[in-house]
Amino acid sequence: MSAYSAFARSAFHAQLAYRNEVWANIFGKLVQVFARVAIWQAAYAGVGAAVVDGVSLQQMVTYALLGGAVMGATRPERIISEIGRSLKTGDVAVWLLKPIFYPLYIFANECGSFGYRLMTQVIPTVAVTAMFYGMLPPASLFDGAMFLAFWMLSFILLSLMSMFCGLIAFWLMTSFSLDWILGALLQLFSGLLVPFWFFPEPLATIARHLPFAWVVYYPNAVYLGRLSAADIWFHLGLGLGWAGLFLFGVLWLWRSASTRITVQGG
Repeated sequence: MSAYSAFARSAFHAQLAYRNEVWANIFGKLVQVFARVAIWQAAYAGVGAAVVDGVSLQQMVTYALLGGAVMGATRPERIISEIGRSLKTGDVAVWLLKPIFYPLYIFANECGSFGYRLMTQVIPTVAVTAMFYGMLPPASLFDGAMFLAFWMLSFILLSLMSMFCGLIAFWLMTSFSLDWILGALLQLFSGLLVPFWFFPEPLATIARHLPFAWVVYYPNAVYLGRLSAADIWFHLGLGLGWAGLFLFGVLWLWRSASTRITVQGG
């Protein structure tokens, strides 16, 4: 495991080399978060109520801030593009000759990038926007602790989904549009733009059971105290089940892809 720890540290330090991008990324994140908050402020002002369907404006502002934090630290398009680049250049075949498991290398690399984005983008963005709009604390100490657990699950699940989509490129021979497809599904079904409690039925019920819901919606719902303790443990188990299913899919795709490379390469 020391090799994968080294990959994670290398990915972290590699991004430190582009310090000018830090300010550009922070500015971009601030614009996105401010836009989300402005939309909800306008929506509540249009309704003329401080509470809509049991959700206050301050809760929606906190939801928007948390949504940017949860999604901002993980970049699924980078995972997919990295796999696509390795496939295009042929570098992926080299990994078959090394005592390194390629999917685990991708995950370690993303862990390093996650740490970098967390320190240089997510925390500063949340701190600045919280000063402007205010941010509610976790509904309880238990909810705050479980939010961290769901956030970790969100990162793992999103990384696995990204690798799953990226490995499909071995059959398409390109990763073009794969990141766009995953991004579109996340925008709609992760709860990033609109929480599921504002979805019409039966779309809300369907969305709550899709794996994308564990990326943004459930971590935020736990933080805001929208789930009971029993529901939190139940949905944590379901999320772990989805993660296990995608892990199996990644392992199966990589094994099939390795065989495909070996056969084609002779």
